[in-house]
Amino acid sequence: MERLVRVFWGPRAESFEEQAARWEATLGRVAVLLPQVRPPGSGALWTWQRVRDGSAVPLTPTPAALDAALREGWEDDGGLFLVVTGPAGWKLDLYGLVGQESEYVSNSMVITVRSPDDAAVPESELLAAVAELWDPDTGNVLDDDVFDLLEDHADYETGDPAAGWLTYLSPARAARVPDDLKAVRTQLPTGGVLLDIAAPGDHDALLAAHLRLRESGALQPLPTPMDRSTL
Repeated sequence: MERLVRVFWGPRAESFEEQAARWEATLGRVAVLLPQVRPPGSGALWTWQRVRDGSAVPLTPTPAALDAALREGWEDDGGLFLVVTGPAGWKLDLYGLVGQESEYVSNSMVITVRSPDDAAVPESELLAAVAELWDPDTGNVLDDDVFDLLEDHADYETGDPAAGWLTYLSPARAARVPDDLKAVRTQLPTGGVLLDIAAPGDHDALLAAHLRLRESGALQPLPTPMDRSTL
């Protein structure tokens, strides 16, 4: 099975040192939450593959190595793309476009998790971790079927805030969540809320929640051009 764990936010300048620290913490949390993905031969720090210009080179995520990779990535498209392949059908892709001050392109961190179909994946913990580490505006856990659902039945377009079966909302968005929304709510240290909306295959419940959140303003897009990182 493949699912995406995603968070987004608007313009927020960060130094390479700050970005590297967040990246290091993110990779460390991923390793703790998904120990079964540990690539063969890795030590205390996993060896990731950094993808750049169509090729992959090993990267051990020390602060110095991450700082150097981020500086190089800034000269390309501004992003950093890391991949790790574990045993028996496990694979992780992490793509981060962070530290950007663009008024039109969101900052983002996206983790793609590929796993055996019957494997347990701590999706809620992964979304909570990236939300706490990156302090985003919105976030979700979803798959291609959910994208198709929202495109077909909710006029969803790429870049729109969206609900997933798990959804993160920053504090101002959390304040707009209607009381009648059927979801388990978990307050995070960011002040935002993690909503457990539906089982992954329960498209009726997810669509209803997405439409209700959009109606309430909790999924209102940031202004264009964006003038802040969160709603």
